[in-house]
Amino acid sequence: MVSGWLVKMKTNFSKDSAVWLLGRCYHKRLEGDIDTGDAGGIEEFKLDFISRIWLTYRREFPHLNGSSFTSDCGWGCMLRSGQMLLAQALICHFLGRDWRWRAEVSASSQHRLFMEDSVHRRIIKWFGDSASRNSPLSLHALVSLGEESGKRPGDWYGPASVAHLLRQAVETASVENDHFEGIQVYVAQDCAIYIQDVMDLCEPKRGAHFVRDGNPSNEDASNAFSIGWKAVVILVPVRLGTEKLNSIYGPCLTAILTMDNCIGIIGGRPKHSLYFIGFQDDKLIHLDPHYCQEVVDVWEAGFPLHSFHCRSPRKMTLSRMDPSCCLGFYCRTREEFNRFVKNVKPFLVPPHQKGEYPMFVFCDGRSKDALSINKVTIPDDSLSSAVYHDSDDDLESEEFEILEFK
Repeated sequence: MVSGWLVKMKTNFSKDSAVWLLGRCYHKRLEGDIDTGDAGGIEEFKLDFISRIWLTYRREFPHLNGSSFTSDCGWGCMLRSGQMLLAQALICHFLGRDWRWRAEVSASSQHRLFMEDSVHRRIIKWFGDSASRNSPLSLHALVSLGEESGKRPGDWYGPASVAHLLRQAVETASVENDHFEGIQVYVAQDCAIYIQDVMDLCEPKRGAHFVRDGNPSNEDASNAFSIGWKAVVILVPVRLGTEKLNSIYGPCLTAILTMDNCIGIIGGRPKHSLYFIGFQDDKLIHLDPHYCQEVVDVWEAGFPLHSFHCRSPRKMTLSRMDPSCCLGFYCRTREEFNRFVKNVKPFLVPPHQKGEYPMFVFCDGRSKDALSINKVTIPDDSLSSAVYHDSDDDLESEEFEILEFK
């Protein structure tokens, strides 16, 4: 039984290894006298982890797009994983990566906290489980977009399909909601990011209007927007192996999770989608959507937030990860995008390889101008290759104690 942060200790977590969470490093040894550079202590890890938005199965929500479904239990986990990744991008965009949710502090105690709480709640409302146009990133909205490509409520989605749904959802939301005018979503094509396509997407058209709703508590965050540039969420669907994850890409994946621009990885393993946000040694830390909770009316004043934040970090052995996944990144400014391109390249090629098999590549120019010779299509059905059912029987994932390490 979990009570706050009091969960049973697992013995296979090392006090000597750093814990990484979306570009931030934490280490138990900081509680002693050992200098670990810019790393934070384990108490800071707790606060960082619980501040990520957790979106899970829900039950008793309004009927899904004319169907009989009032729950997504058993089929909606990849959509929920995608929602969590996008929620992290929006947290970075509107509140900043260093924002933390402090459940024990009253939001009304300070103006800054009140403003942060308002933005925090607004982001959650966008994912509210209803067909309301005020919740443009809801499960209902994503399923509706999926229907345009032949999907039906209750159908399974792969990582690549979800990436395109997220792009469409943000694009649709920007038509009616000014908050989305300053952010775009780019989905890589066949493991390639076309630089000019990103530039075309993010640079303003003549007469364009921008809303800069940055972090109300952090002037640096709100002032960091480049004039005339829209922030961009970059989604890269990849397949890193055939039936199983090719082990040569393990170091690449963990390196990606140490980057400031990283907003996580959606994937999991067969029959079980997960949202990966960090690691320690060869274990990936993740948020698991496979927990069915009662629907929350997010339009009720002061709606409870606790079910949108997870207090129990879980982990999975890296080698068990399915080869089909989607990598996520967020770049606020053009300069940040340029730095991202430069900084990520060394992580794309597996160690001791000659460069023939990078996870993805950057291409100058536009995709429409590229030759269509030898194109590689990313399969999107790996995670659904077996009969789908929810089971933890073969999942190497477990809760772990973060109050003290043995």
